[in-house]
Amino acid sequence: METTVNGEPRVLATDAALDLIAEIRRDHPDILFHQSGGCCDGSSPMCYPANEFMVGDSDVKLGEIGGVPVYISATQFEAWKHTQLIIDVVPGRGGMFSLDNGREKRFLTRSRLFGDGEACAVPDATVRTV
Repeated sequence: METTVNGEPRVLATDAALDLIAEIRRDHPDILFHQSGGCCDGSSPMCYPANEFMVGDSDVKLGEIGGVPVYISATQFEAWKHTQLIIDVVPGRGGMFSLDNGREKRFLTRSRLFGDGEACAVPDATVRTV
């Protein structure tokens, strides 16, 4: 699976997300993201210590943000494969087991269709492909 579509990365992060990733990595140097498929934590990107989350054989690696891998389940990827995910941060509490919980800000996934020419839903955020 390619981590780009027509040269565009499948996953990006805003500056705010990269800042929160750096903050979390001071406490937990080796982390990963898994895009939640719903249920208890909605559809938030969940951030875990890499050694405490088992990436499944059917999980798809979308790419990396801030040097951190981002995964999604194969079934969810099939539904979202034409969509670029943009990891951002908003005020609030993170998912129950996600490392952003308790920091009074949480990760949020925004998205846009590949090829639509604009990063819809991210009007005031700076997005980087680091």
